[in-house]
This record gives sequence, structure tokens and C-alpha cells, in this order.
Amino acid sequence: MSLAVTSFLDHFFKIKESGSSVRTEVLAGLTTFLAMSYILVVNPTILQDAGMDFGAVFVATCISSAFACMMMGLIANYPIALAPGMGLNAYFTYAVVKGMGIPWQVALGAVFVSGIIFIILSLFKVREAIVNSLPNSLKYSIGGGIGLFLALVALKSAGIVVSNPATLVSLGDIHSPKVLLAIVGFCLIVALEHFRVRGGIIIGILLITAIASVTGLNQFQHVFAPVPSLAPTFLQLDFHDLFTMSLVSVIFVFFFVDLFDSTGVLIGVAGRAGLLVDGKLPRVKKALLADSTAIVVGAGLGTSSTTAYVESAAGAAVGGRTGLTAVVVGVLMLASLWFSKLAASVPEYATAPALLYVGVLMMRSMTEIDWKDVTEAAPAFFTLIFMPFAYSIADGIAMGFISYALIKLFCGKVKEVSYMVWIIALLWAFKLLWLGA
Repeated sequence: MSLAVTSFLDHFFKIKESGSSVRTEVLAGLTTFLAMSYILVVNPTILQDAGMDFGAVFVATCISSAFACMMMGLIANYPIALAPGMGLNAYFTYAVVKGMGIPWQVALGAVFVSGIIFIILSLFKVREAIVNSLPNSLKYSIGGGIGLFLALVALKSAGIVVSNPATLVSLGDIHSPKVLLAIVGFCLIVALEHFRVRGGIIIGILLITAIASVTGLNQFQHVFAPVPSLAPTFLQLDFHDLFTMSLVSVIFVFFFVDLFDSTGVLIGVAGRAGLLVDGKLPRVKKALLADSTAIVVGAGLGTSSTTAYVESAAGAAVGGRTGLTAVVVGVLMLASLWFSKLAASVPEYATAPALLYVGVLMMRSMTEIDWKDVTEAAPAFFTLIFMPFAYSIADGIAMGFISYALIKLFCGKVKEVSYMVWIIALLWAFKLLWLGA
């Protein structure tokens, strides 16, 4: 890299001022990309189950991720990468499209509207006010519940867990080579992550795919290919009947889950990189605007909500301190456009271990809950178990807020319930009791 380019990058991103170097920032970007690149395979696989074109979603994933990372890097100057969120894509497919029977085009319309709401609330600082007014037990249990939901989806897609009319679910055929490969894949990913191998998740996915292809269980296509057409999903938004009560609740879930997911990651990664000032994030308005704009762009391209990725902490751990890290991730996302055939060659039982491992990571938030206070623990538990058992992230959130308000009321702790919690709990109660689940 020439001295002139290095000087420009240093000046634009304030790299030396942040205690870093151009080389370190590029390495941090590569590290973050390897840590989160599994989404390029997993996201199209999940949204394909909603009836969407795999190739188009792959392109939408690459471009929306690149756009979001560029926005975060160039505008907010933070080393935080973004891509379509795990959990949100599962909710999009399995709860909204398959569970409620809503066309994926309408679901994309709901994502688009949630992004517009995000932009408005980010501009007027309402987003921060909402996050600050809600109890930690509900914030953390939502993440844990989504982790269990992802785990159930992963176990089902791998054939490890199957439906059973007598017991609802039961153990699948563990003698099946595909089931065994999924189990091996999960153990492999855990081992790679334990030894801090960069890109452990994507390495695990590719190794299981390779084994399946060599043994004849899977048909491998190619590595490189022309970029697929985006036409099947581009601007396929449908706003028909979008503001009926059932779809308003869908918009609310997209908004609400991403609200805590994205904001939590922003604060967490910034703290890991030492970028917080007096516990607060400078330029927070720009950061929030970057990720909310990315949701709108992603919906237009044809993918579920884009959010900040906790894997950005991997880049921060090797010294990423500025937006150049995020820009490098964005460039690598665009370069991935020519690997669609490789992504399409990956079978479900190879991506299932990645989903299962992401579930493990999301369950970590449960340690932050005050389990000794039963008035906090019980609503958190309701939130946690209802998501997988009701097979609905929305119902889990609803039961969490309703139970939190009622338990605090019955225990004489009404003063601990913020007005925002009461509003959300009453809205969910109205929706469930008068309008149906």
C-alpha cells in the first residue's frame, strides 16, 4: 500500500489518533469477516425455506452487508460490522411466512417499515430512551430465548430432533450419516472456537460440506460462478394489508428484537475496543442511523433485518479501533458475490451446527439476569421458554412483558415497572386476548 494511500486512510479514519495502524485495521477487518462469513451461507438457506430464490438472497446478503459495513465505517467510524441478523431471519421464515402464512413479499414490507421506524426513532433519540427504560431481565432473556429458538430450528433441520405425535418431539435417527455429520460439525465448530481459530464457524461448515460431497451424501457444484440475478427479490416489497393488527405485531417484533440486539452489540463491541467515554458511545446517533438505514436498504434488496454483529468483537480483539475495519469487511462481502455456487452446495445439516453454536453464544446473556430475585427471574424464564415451545419469538416477547407487569403488580413492586413496560405489556395483552395469537 502506497504512502499516500496510507496517509489518506490514517487522516480520514483518525487511525493513529485511535492508537492503531492501517495494517492492524485491515487485519481486524479480515478477522471479523472470517468470524461472520457463515451468514453468507446460512441466511440464503433460511430464507429459501420461505420460498425466496437462493441466489437472489445470497446477492442481497452480500450487498446489504457491504452497504451496512460501509455506512458504519465511513459515517460513524466504528469497527463494527453488520449483516442480516440470525434469529431475525429465522423469525422471518419460520414464524411469519411459514407459521402465519404471510407471503415473503409482505414480510419484506414489514422489515422495510420497521427500518423506517428505526430511522425516525434514531434521529430523535427515542431508541436510546426505550432501551434505557426496560428491565435487564427482559433485555437479556430475549437474546437467550432466540438462542433456544435457533437451537430448535437447527436440531430439526439436521434431523437430530423430529416430530412425535405422542411426545410432540423426540430424538431422530442418530444412525443417519447426515445426523452424525451434523453432530460432528457442531463439536468441530466448538473445538475451533475454543482454540480461537479464525473463521471457526465457516471452516466447520465447509469441512462438513466437503466430507458429505466426498462420501456421496451431497452434490458439490462449483466454487466460483457468475453473480446471480437479484431480480427475484429486488424491490419485491408488498405493503398489502400490512397494517392489520397481526402484521403490526410482526413489525413490532422485527423492530423490538433488532432494537436490543443491535444496540447491545454496538455498546458491547465499543466497550471491548475501549471506545466508550464515561460509559457512553460517542457518535452514537451516527452509528444508530447507519444500522437503521441498512435495514431499509436490505429489505429493498430482498433480505431480513440487518443488524450489528457480535463477531465484530473478534476484530476489536486484534486491534480494530476505527471504521476502516468495517470498510474492509464490506469490501470482502462484495468480493464474496462470485462464490454463490459454493454457498448453494452447502447442505442443511452442514449449516445446522452453525445455527446451534450461535444459539450457544446467545444463551450467554442469561448470566446477566438476577436469578435470586424471583420477580425478575420468572418473567425472564417465561420469555425464554415460550419462544421455542410456542415456536414464536413474538409470543415469547409478549409473555415476558405481560408476566413482568403482572408479577410486579402482585408482589407490590409496581414502582419498579416503567411506563414503557406497561404500554408494551398492555399492547401485547390486547393483541393476544382480543385479536388472537
